[in-house]
Amino acid sequence: MEPAAVTAAPAAASEGVLGEDEEEVETPPVIYTMENKPIVTCAGDQNLFSSLYPTLSQQLPREPMEWRRSYGRAPKMIHLESNFVQFKEELLPKEGNKALLTFPFLHIYWTECCDTEVYKATVKDDLTKWQNVLKVHSSMDWLIVVVECDAKKKNKTNILPRTSIVDKIRNDFCNKQSDRCVVLSDPLKDSSRSQESWNAFLTKLRTLLLMSFTKNLGKFEDDMRTLREKRTEPGWSFCEYFMVQEELAFVFEMLQQFEDALVQYDELDALFSQYVVNFGAGDGANWLTFFCQPVRSWNGLVLRKPIDMEKRELIQNQEATLLDLRSYLFSRQCTLLIFLQRPWEVSQRALELLHNCVQELKLLEVSVPPGALDCWVFLSCLEVLQRIEGCCDWSQIDANVSHTVGLWSYSTEKLKSLGYLCGLVSEKGPNSEDLNRTVDLLAGLGAERPETANTAQSPYKKLKEALSSVEAFEKHYLDLSHATIEMYKNIGRTRSAKLVGKDLAEFYMKKKSPQKAEVYLQGALKTYLAEGWALLITHTRKQLAECQKHLGQVENYLQTSSLLAADNNLTEEERNHYCQEILNFAKQPSEGEGQKVILSMHSFAQLKNLHFDPPNAVVHVGGTLSIELTLANQMPTPVKVDQVAINVHFSIEKNSYRKTAEWLTKHKTSNGIISFPNEVVGLSLSRSSLPMLELYEMYERSPSDNSLNTTGIICKNVHMLLRRQESSSSLEIPMGLTLEDGAHVLKCSNLILEPGVNKITFRTQGKDPGTYTLRQLCISVGKMQFALPHIYPIVQYDVYCQEPQLKVEPCTEKASEASLTIQSSEKITSISLPMVPAYHVIAFELEVLYLPSTPICPMENENLVSKQLQRKRKEKETSYSCMATIDQKVTIDCPWSIYSTIIALTFSIPFMAKHSLLSAGKRKYIQVCMQNMSEISFQLSDSSLISSGIGTDLSLECLNSKAEQHIHTKQAVFFVWELKWTKELPSFLQCQFSVNFCSAPSEEHSLSLKPYTYEFQLENFFTLYNVKAEISPPLGAEYCKTGSLCSLEVSITRLSDLLDVDKDEALTELEGYCTTKLMYEVVDNSSNWAVCGKSSGVISMPIAVQATHKVHLEVMPLFAGYLPFPDVRLFKYLPHHSAHSMQLDADSWIENDNLSVDKNMDDQADSSSIKSRGSIHSAASTEHKGLPMPRLQSFSSGQVFNSSSGMQILVIPSKDDHILEVNVT
Repeated sequence: MEPAAVTAAPAAASEGVLGEDEEEVETPPVIYTMENKPIVTCAGDQNLFSSLYPTLSQQLPREPMEWRRSYGRAPKMIHLESNFVQFKEELLPKEGNKALLTFPFLHIYWTECCDTEVYKATVKDDLTKWQNVLKVHSSMDWLIVVVECDAKKKNKTNILPRTSIVDKIRNDFCNKQSDRCVVLSDPLKDSSRSQESWNAFLTKLRTLLLMSFTKNLGKFEDDMRTLREKRTEPGWSFCEYFMVQEELAFVFEMLQQFEDALVQYDELDALFSQYVVNFGAGDGANWLTFFCQPVRSWNGLVLRKPIDMEKRELIQNQEATLLDLRSYLFSRQCTLLIFLQRPWEVSQRALELLHNCVQELKLLEVSVPPGALDCWVFLSCLEVLQRIEGCCDWSQIDANVSHTVGLWSYSTEKLKSLGYLCGLVSEKGPNSEDLNRTVDLLAGLGAERPETANTAQSPYKKLKEALSSVEAFEKHYLDLSHATIEMYKNIGRTRSAKLVGKDLAEFYMKKKSPQKAEVYLQGALKTYLAEGWALLITHTRKQLAECQKHLGQVENYLQTSSLLAADNNLTEEERNHYCQEILNFAKQPSEGEGQKVILSMHSFAQLKNLHFDPPNAVVHVGGTLSIELTLANQMPTPVKVDQVAINVHFSIEKNSYRKTAEWLTKHKTSNGIISFPNEVVGLSLSRSSLPMLELYEMYERSPSDNSLNTTGIICKNVHMLLRRQESSSSLEIPMGLTLEDGAHVLKCSNLILEPGVNKITFRTQGKDPGTYTLRQLCISVGKMQFALPHIYPIVQYDVYCQEPQLKVEPCTEKASEASLTIQSSEKITSISLPMVPAYHVIAFELEVLYLPSTPICPMENENLVSKQLQRKRKEKETSYSCMATIDQKVTIDCPWSIYSTIIALTFSIPFMAKHSLLSAGKRKYIQVCMQNMSEISFQLSDSSLISSGIGTDLSLECLNSKAEQHIHTKQAVFFVWELKWTKELPSFLQCQFSVNFCSAPSEEHSLSLKPYTYEFQLENFFTLYNVKAEISPPLGAEYCKTGSLCSLEVSITRLSDLLDVDKDEALTELEGYCTTKLMYEVVDNSSNWAVCGKSSGVISMPIAVQATHKVHLEVMPLFAGYLPFPDVRLFKYLPHHSAHSMQLDADSWIENDNLSVDKNMDDQADSSSIKSRGSIHSAASTEHKGLPMPRLQSFSSGQVFNSSSGMQILVIPSKDDHILEVNVT
């Protein structure tokens, strides 16, 4: 590791043995380098120390020590080394001295005195003087070392034990700091005792050194921080503060703590940069005026030696310019970064420094001679590159080109600027003024530094040689440019490579070598086109146009000129210039038809849209078709056009039977307008499909006090916008386009295209049946033709020839009134069509009435369409499987045919309706469910329900809230009415439900349809019986419990007198008193209850109002919670027609649970519940085979009302104690 110079210091002895005779000798000031260590003074026996010095200097740095610093900074392991010098009072720091490098961190007194008399006579007095001097200078970091030698001990037998001398020294000088006196036993012997003594001494020495470092550096940092906080005071000087903080950096560097040293310089860098920024904002400091001196020297950065003392002295004397300060500061940062083995960060920081210096000179308004800054930047770039090359091998350099290529590019740019400034690029070479300017620039470089004088390719020599002649400049500039381009390509930075190539092309144009410049311009333009950089495209095309003009590439030049004339990024004057270039060439006399120049049309004019008339682009043979083109003229001035031609390709469809009028009509655009995609001239097609910019604000805050550091704008989708388009099509249309010159060409002649939108109309007459495809569009201007080689999307029109045909299809719009002759009989309606032109449509309405089992009255619209087609295409309408359909037939007689055509029409019923009767006691409700079975949505309105028996005694009250409702596909809608009466209800009601419907607004086609109706009949719907169930807990219990028997009481109440519906086989009349037999059954399908005993039975029920029969049963709850009541069902019990003597007792039938149920029962009677215990049903049936069977008959809907339906009862668990198992892991 190379030494780093630190600072000038007062006289001090070099490392090694220091003699007493050197005290009177004054040594000149020396420069302390990084090889020098923290100073430790040695007093006392110098000969003794000299003998121990080799071992001490070797052993001290071997063991690392943990250095804990203040302010929560992370501890570090450091190896301590020291520079041992002879103690002199001049070395002790004076008050106010801020130098740390000359500061002695520790004072050691050495003695090997073993005689008490000698100690009292000389050593004690010497120690006293030594300590008094330290106390005068407030130095508390000292150590006394007593060396013990066994040899001397044996020679003097009358001396006291060694411990007495050590004790005396401790008592006389150490007081409470007894550890400040240490014993070193036999240090020159190789024994375990000696090694232990050395280890203890070295540990104490390292500890005291670290304590001294921590204390003195902490105090120094506090003083430095106090000085920095005074920076707002008028007399504060940045240069003075710079020297103070650099002193701290020197100490860290001396301790080989390069990262901490670098932090000090970075803080100085940031502080100075902030002051410069504030100065630019109008808040300037007085001391900044020292750095606003005009620049008189621009010799670049000095990185060959660790410290530039010349520039440091300028800073110390406040005579440095901005470039001097920045150069010195960066040289120190560079040195530390090299020590930290981070050379690539040097290149990154260097590039930032060079750009920042340029801006700071502008902010401070520093006077800089023309070209001086370019020289400084060029020299600095090469100096940094050569400094990095000196500490890295070539394999590392090649692998890290991405870090250094910026410096190569910047140096190339500055050398180019110097070449233009000094006249080295002009055709005639430099003139006298250029030569004088070159001399002034070279004079500002000064003499070459000694450290580079012997280097053949030093930056100084390179710049001087490059400015010496035109040939030398060209050589150096081309070498730099090619090297930079190659580096950019190797790391994948194609855009940067193209940018350098553009500069190189500009250089070649100045040197009159357009053929070399074209290669670079074409490459750059291709990249910009692929990525859509509009302004770069414009600038590059201007350069390319000049290059093509010099090369005599007429066709290429005209194509580029047309692109530039249509480019809105140029001024109006520039666009007119390029447009006039084109028109001037077009006016030149043409030598022949084959000499016409064909160019791409997209830059001259753009095809916006095309409009056919008729709109479907279908005409009969002999018919007329017009085509209206909308062209946008991109030129800035009106252009006289000789001819606009459309090349048309004719083809006969192989499957010509498909090309009937019907097929063509259905497969053509309805409005006849075909739009073409907008194309931005100069941009790639793929660019237009890229997403929009996603810009967001960005704030960076300080982690310490959350203050705002920086703010900016970031693009979150930059990866989408800047990705390369590898396969994008270039917009530079290849030359050599040719137009097909055939019989089918549409032409318009002698037009003037105004700037902007122009409309051109072509007319043609259909001749041969077939398909005509518009292939190419060509605009002729003098001896030039602008061609659109492919019209896309494909544009076609058709010419057909067809015999008369007739087709029936549904009408989607209201039919217009037409004079039709109609003759109608009971089953047949005859319609005579009026005379109409060929291939026209006649629309009229037919109402088809159909009466299925459920009356439905649909009305559909039909069209009779007369068209000439090549072949009739069969199309079937697929209907939903659940939709009802109606079939009708239409017979058509045509005068051109002897046969009658029969067409089957199928009408679909979109809805399905069903009704239900709902009861709440005696109150009755009628519900109609309407379900949409079709695939489209409808809007329902004006729903109504009417009945033949409705009058003053009977009414229907509508409970529907919405006047209009939407019903989607496969959706059901419910309508409810309440039936109210004042007298006796009729035995049946004939009802008719009606609702208006039309297609929902969201549907494509609007349908006007007649109302949907649904008829139904209600019978025997009056409530005859009310069934009520109650469950009671066992006696003495408050709640029902699981497993306990509870009482179930079922009450059956008659609600009306004798009605006609009661007159059946179960009715018994005796002396005017009527009864009937009913069967009840208790069933719990949810398995919540266990019915104990009989679950069903037969009762004799009086036919009288409020006649009640109660049945008691026992049930057992099986679960806890709120349980629903068991179901109670009621049936009519009808006897068998056979003799009563052959029937068994009714109760036996019930016990055997073998009853026949009437097949006409309603869906409410659950067959599984009727056979409540079906497991013995088969056995009972075989046992009574051949015996007469009673029958059960269900009541009609609404005749029985269960008032307990939906009720629940609370059941609690039988035990309150529960076991909860808890696992703890």
